[in-house]
Amino acid sequence: MTKVQGSRLKIQGETATRSKDSILAPCPLHLASAHTRILGIDPGLRITGFGVLDKSGQQLSYVASGCIKTPDGELPDRLKAILDSLGEVIAQHQPQQVAVEKVFVNVNPQSTLLLGQARGAAICAAVLANLPVAEYTALQVKQAVVGNGHADKEQVQQMVKRLLRLSGIPSPDAADALACAICHAHGGQGLGALATAGYRVKKGRLV
Repeated sequence: MTKVQGSRLKIQGETATRSKDSILAPCPLHLASAHTRILGIDPGLRITGFGVLDKSGQQLSYVASGCIKTPDGELPDRLKAILDSLGEVIAQHQPQQVAVEKVFVNVNPQSTLLLGQARGAAICAAVLANLPVAEYTALQVKQAVVGNGHADKEQVQQMVKRLLRLSGIPSPDAADALACAICHAHGGQGLGALATAGYRVKKGRLV
């Protein structure tokens, strides 16, 4: 059975909550509405991460995040699980825009092909809901959130936790999805677009 964990996502035994709104630089023109809800997706054939954020003026607010785990079986069934489950996430949280991470070329062509099909299912879920889709490379996402396009997953997890004031560290897949949403929220710009009050950047980390 497909497992969809959403607004009550458990992170190491704790419910992922936002303790305080994070502050961002002025909203870029393409997101200039008073309130925008963004769904970030980190596609994967086995595990697809998702993260939902609200952007209101200069503030980002955590809404929900989690993972969709596809069942073992034939490829069409697994793709359907991704499509249906993301459809449920969209219906529940009503995002206005969607950001999806682009596929990188893996050394294994078969893995790249399978990942591309999972990504296609994710994009279809957004298109079927008549939502605009923006695409970002992993390098763009890491540069925007961590300030280092070659940051590792742990750095992304830690930075997402700090930027969104989460009480716990999100899982790697959920963190990547949230990072994609954060990247979209400030137009795919680098860490310089963030108002990092009280922090400084050192080796791609807020300290």
